[in-house]
Amino acid sequence: MHLEAGRPIAFINGKFAKKLNIIEGSRIEISHKGTKLILSVNIIKKLLSEKEISLSEEAISNFKIKKGEKIEISVALEPRSTRFILKKVNNLELSKKEIHVIIEDIVNNALNEAEIAYFVTGVYHNGMSVKEIIYLTEAMAHTGQILKWKEKKIADKHSIGGIPGNRTTPLVVAICAAAGITIPKTSSRAITTAAATADVMEAVTNISLSVYDLQKVVRKTNACLAWGGSLGLAPADDKLIRVEKMLNLDPEPQLIASILSKKIATGSKFILLDVPYGKGAKVSFAQAKKLKQHFLKISNHFKLNLKVVLTPGFQPIGNAVGPVLEMIDVYKILKRKHGRPLDLEKKSILLASHLLEMTKKAKKGKGKEMAEKILDSGRALKKFEEIISAQGKKKKTLKLAKFKHNILGKHSGKVKSTDNKLINHLARILGCPTDKAAGLYLYKHVNDKIKKGEKLLTLYSESKKKLNAGIKFYRQTRPIILS
Repeated sequence: MHLEAGRPIAFINGKFAKKLNIIEGSRIEISHKGTKLILSVNIIKKLLSEKEISLSEEAISNFKIKKGEKIEISVALEPRSTRFILKKVNNLELSKKEIHVIIEDIVNNALNEAEIAYFVTGVYHNGMSVKEIIYLTEAMAHTGQILKWKEKKIADKHSIGGIPGNRTTPLVVAICAAAGITIPKTSSRAITTAAATADVMEAVTNISLSVYDLQKVVRKTNACLAWGGSLGLAPADDKLIRVEKMLNLDPEPQLIASILSKKIATGSKFILLDVPYGKGAKVSFAQAKKLKQHFLKISNHFKLNLKVVLTPGFQPIGNAVGPVLEMIDVYKILKRKHGRPLDLEKKSILLASHLLEMTKKAKKGKGKEMAEKILDSGRALKKFEEIISAQGKKKKTLKLAKFKHNILGKHSGKVKSTDNKLINHLARILGCPTDKAAGLYLYKHVNDKIKKGEKLLTLYSESKKKLNAGIKFYRQTRPIILS
């Protein structure tokens, strides 16, 4: 029936459900040629007869079922992991085996979204010990594929996110790959922000690569900028992220396990981690220092060469917020254009310099100079174009959204503060990250002077209704304060 549900689901007739004593949301197990899958049930009154079952496209792709083939259906037992989740909700420590069972059940679709949400909120409210985070990282990494590389020095760069417009990854990857570093970069989609690297890259290239295609792209260009969700790497992570997104939560233990499990799965050994801190960031400076220690302790257990950089995150980085707008910012830097966002450029050079020195491509203290040369010479732009072409460059040009609205300074003065969370929320109201061309453009940053009537920011949306909602939200919340 070509039904897409975002996850594997079974649709059955109400009368059939009654005979089997199945209620809405309960689980069934279906078997086909030795493959088993546990699915949540949606009961429908029409469209299906008692002897028919319809699976969502996501379930069918797991099974590769052909028309007319038989499948076996049985009522699934309640998974053991629900008892272990209750332990975490009650603030009890979980064993290695219990955490592995929870993650396996998430991967095998044995837990529904409500049960995963209990686990996420239990971890958010009660935290996890270092031991539990190590077990969680291990379980998440080893329930999916692990990439193998001939090269020994596989590098990666990651940010814990939360800062609007902080699009350093495409620039760092382009600079480092041009210097000869192998950097198979996989990214998540946005959880709480307006856009993540995967959403931004999707504006210019194909990001849904198979493992074979990803390895082919990396062999050809030294790098990739792909979406991790299409690769089967740490597959529990994407299911957890989807629930976290709905709850607007990003628990610290899962953040650590999510990042490190993906790095282990991609075979990375040299990892640079950007932790933005400050008002409006995910963490304060004190929390950032504590988080750094947790990351270092857990990465040592997995024998990873990890460096954590704490960076100020009290305001957006760059001028643009939203996939297409952020990609335009990235190109301005790569093409060395006048009016490019120098704060984004400076931060990208800093992060690239650390990776160049960690992998011994540059001598200690010389990484910044090398990164600047690679940018100025055009080598980074050339490498970026190579990567997106190898992945499948999109033919359409980067067009901004149909509707826009300028917000002007009400009086002369200085920008006193910009609220990251409100800016992210505003961009999401405008349609980010689903509408690639939606978002906003900032003309002023903190401490910049502004004259009365001068442009402060421009809002972009594909929908007049969303644009009006964005204007209303801006007026009600005032994410930018002038002195």
